[in-house]
Formats: sequence, C-alpha cells, structure tokens
Amino acid sequence: MRRILLCLAIVSTLATVALAEDKPAKPEGVDKICIEAEAVHPLVKSGIARAFLDAAPKLPRITDRKLYLDEDTRTYYSPQHQKEIEEQQGITLVEKDVSENFFYNTKFGTPIAYVRALELYAPHSEDYLAGKRILDFGYGNIGQLRMLAACGVDAVGVDVDPLFRELYSQPEDQGEVPSDSGKPGNVKVIDGRFPEIGDEVGDGYDLITSKNTLKNGFFHPEREVPKERLVDLGVSLEEFAKTIHKALKPGGVFLIYNICPAPSKPDEPYKHWADGRSPFSKEMLESTGFRVVSYNANDDKETRMMAKALGWAEPDRGMDLENDLFGTYTIAIKK
Repeated sequence: MRRILLCLAIVSTLATVALAEDKPAKPEGVDKICIEAEAVHPLVKSGIARAFLDAAPKLPRITDRKLYLDEDTRTYYSPQHQKEIEEQQGITLVEKDVSENFFYNTKFGTPIAYVRALELYAPHSEDYLAGKRILDFGYGNIGQLRMLAACGVDAVGVDVDPLFRELYSQPEDQGEVPSDSGKPGNVKVIDGRFPEIGDEVGDGYDLITSKNTLKNGFFHPEREVPKERLVDLGVSLEEFAKTIHKALKPGGVFLIYNICPAPSKPDEPYKHWADGRSPFSKEMLESTGFRVVSYNANDDKETRMMAKALGWAEPDRGMDLENDLFGTYTIAIKK
C-alpha cells in the first residue's frame, strides 16, 4: 500500500506541474525510477525482486551537483579535482550540471532493469536480501547498488570507467544505508580492474553478477573490432573465473545477464555487443569448481516483458522488442 501511495503522489505532482506549465510533465530521476518499479512489479514473483523494487522510493534526491569536463579528452572531474587538474595542465575545465537522472542512469539506463537478474538469482538462494553480500562487476551506475543497500545488502560495484570515480565521489554517495530489515546496508564502489584490485574487493560474496559487460562479443568478436571497444580484464578468462570462484562463499552464485540487439546481417556494420553469450565455456567454469545450472539460457520472453513495462517500445524509444531485443543468462554455483 505504501508503494502505491508513493507512486500516486508522484503522478499527482507531475500532473499538477503539467497543468501549471500547460505541457506534459516528463518524470525524471527518482520519480521516473519509482514509476518504472511500479510498472515492473506485477512481473516479479520472488521476495528478492519485490524487495529490490520496493526500495526505489528510498533513493536519495540529488541536487546541486557539478562535474568539470576537459573537452579535448572528454574526461570528467569532480569539484575536488577541478583546481588541481586546471593548475597541473594549464587548462580551464567546463562546468557541467549533474542531473538526478544522469546520476542514477548515466549512459546505461535505468537501474530497474537489474530486477531480472535478481529474479533469476532467487531460486538459487534464500528468498531475501537482508544480510547478503553482492558484487556487481561493471556496475555502470550506482542506482541498483543503493537500492540493494536499502534492502540490507552489502553492495559493492567495480568498474574501470573513470567517470564513476568522479561522479560518485561525495561522502554521502557511499557507506552505510538505512534499511527496514533492521540491519543497515552498505554501498562501496571501486575503480579499477578486478582481479587486480582483488584485495580491496574482498570475498565472502553470496552473489557476483554482471549485466551487459561479460559478453562473448567483447572478448571473441567474429569480425575485427578496435581494441579499445573490447573488454580488457587484465588477465585471461581462466584466471578471471578463478578469481570469481575465490571471491564467492560456498554455494555462492555467479550470474551473467545480458540484453542484446539483433545480430548484424552480413551486409551491416558489425555489432559485437549483440553477442551476449557467456565468454566462458561451460567446461572452463566446471573445471574452475562451479556447478553450471544454466548456460546461455534464453530469456527473450521475460526480457521483452520487462522492456515493455519499462516503456522501451514507446515512440520516444522506438525499440522493436520482438525482433531487436534478446536476453540470455548463465548461472554457475560455487561447489
């Protein structure tokens, strides 16, 4: 009931703004995430997924944030680093406002899309989040980590994009997060390559997941792709799988969930990101010490249902869900 009332309040506020300005109000930031969570809620069955969606209204509001852009390198810096960079390099950085929408979505879209990975994880775990330790490899934005922490999760994100180091640099962005479970959650984001930063990442994880990062096309493209457009783990896939296995607790889950467009036709430019299969062979995972319970499993129907609820087929997005959206996942459990 509280979730419904919160969403109704958001819709009412937007309608009032629309009437006052005589134009349709477009929800952004936390308001939009809450509406998306409500739209997806009827699709989920697990307590884990429901708890995650119910945490959307707990996302803190973001105001008066700034980043500073080096227009030549397209590199962003936080206010803490602005003067240092300008003095060292003899340049003037351009001030950019950080919207709440960008803070939670960045360039990778809504954190609500992570609910599908959590729904897939639920059958292989006790059906609750509080007290769990979860690592998101290639996290892309902090929204899902904040929502998990609000459920009592120790949530850790790892990424190599220097934007996130600057974007999430305020003291309140990380650390302890209140939770209705009675046990506070925690958010930590780490900049760097894993396993190179393995000591900082630690171990004892219940779930290590990766969405749209560990794609076969990023490691084994079928056509030539510039090196900078591939994923560099810093180690072999075999060594990376061993590091994931070590970081999980016994019975912990390694879950790869990828959303992809249709593969390129022979006469079309190559979309290496359309190959969402696991870059790890089943044999490699098993020899590492995993029990593979799902390998490159088809999730098209469920992914499209989620996408429809999120409005990805609406005119402003124009996505052809039936022909240009595919989902696949791999689940391996540490023996």
